[in-house]
Amino acid sequence: MTKLKDEVTSLESKKTSRRKFFKAAAATGAVAAASLAMPNISVAQGTVTLKMQTAWGPADADPFFEMAKDYGKRVEQLSNGSLKIDVMAVNSVLKTAEIADGVSTGVVDAGHSVTAYWYGKNAVSSLFGTGPSYGFSSQELMGWIEYGGGRALYEKTLAATKLDVVGFFAMPMPAQPFGWFKKEIKSMADLKGIKYRTVGLATNVLQGIGMTVLQLPGGEIQPGMKTGLIDAAEFNNPSSDKNFGMQDVAKFYHLASFHQSQEMFEITFNKKKFNSLSKHHQDILRIAAEAANSDNYWKMTKRYADDLIKLQKESGVKVVVTPKDVLAAQMDSWDKVVAEFSAKDPLFKEVIESQKRYAKVVMSYLLMNQPDYTIGFKKAFGDPTKITW
Repeated sequence: MTKLKDEVTSLESKKTSRRKFFKAAAATGAVAAASLAMPNISVAQGTVTLKMQTAWGPADADPFFEMAKDYGKRVEQLSNGSLKIDVMAVNSVLKTAEIADGVSTGVVDAGHSVTAYWYGKNAVSSLFGTGPSYGFSSQELMGWIEYGGGRALYEKTLAATKLDVVGFFAMPMPAQPFGWFKKEIKSMADLKGIKYRTVGLATNVLQGIGMTVLQLPGGEIQPGMKTGLIDAAEFNNPSSDKNFGMQDVAKFYHLASFHQSQEMFEITFNKKKFNSLSKHHQDILRIAAEAANSDNYWKMTKRYADDLIKLQKESGVKVVVTPKDVLAAQMDSWDKVVAEFSAKDPLFKEVIESQKRYAKVVMSYLLMNQPDYTIGFKKAFGDPTKITW
């Protein structure tokens, strides 16, 4: 009887052990399943926030500041909230000309600007956005950066300038208008002696066609026109120009120019800060810039077009296509500027030669393959230069 009782007790003990085993296994399986079902949930390590100083603002109405904020939103979305960017308007911490050094030294973690704004430190910077065209637009220039050897040369330029940053590019901008004039420019003769605002290598190019050129931050352009410091100016596009109030100080808006025909934003990060981030967060910062390329371009080309119509209808602005002799003179001046800078700076020459190799191959295909789109437009609407709203 005692032996039978012992065997029963032993059997119950084994059943209990097996129940405990399966119960534990089930719990483990549930945890594993939950982990598989929710891969974005991880052990909390704290949200990383990067402070980004832009060259734009201060109002949210500034389209460039809006685009910087859009970039920050993409970063936060792609990281599921684990990486955020505190986007600050110009002069929050740094002035426009201080952004490159401020990011490099870690005063701020990141910057949203253009390479031409550190032209004074190294003229080669202007070739990454405000250089000669060789037939390409900003779209193809970005192609050169990513697939034609441009990125390595950009990093070489950063090193030569002693800027300790990691940079990405976003928003291939439409060609910038020649800008705002108090009288219509009908030929080269009308440009002689005009005091004009631009930045980067365009300064040298336009000086070469007889203009007197000053480099002013965006916020000082309209006041400069009002006080007579300058007679004419460009900034970038109809929307930004409208927000600056350029229509209040000039009525002739000249579209089409080779002075800055292919520019885009430069998004920079302090290199030490960037290298301290996880590989996942580094990838997100790069991929978010790539995504911003398309969205920024789609959003802003529509806005620019709408605001150009408003400038004509509501403010009495006369939109003029820049005369061909002015465009030809700009191209001739570019040749002289490129030759001058290439002769004294081997890196400048190296970048130019790389761009020309890329343009010769890519643009020979594109220019032969693309139909003349103005034919389609004229068939539907007439001459684009004669349309009134």
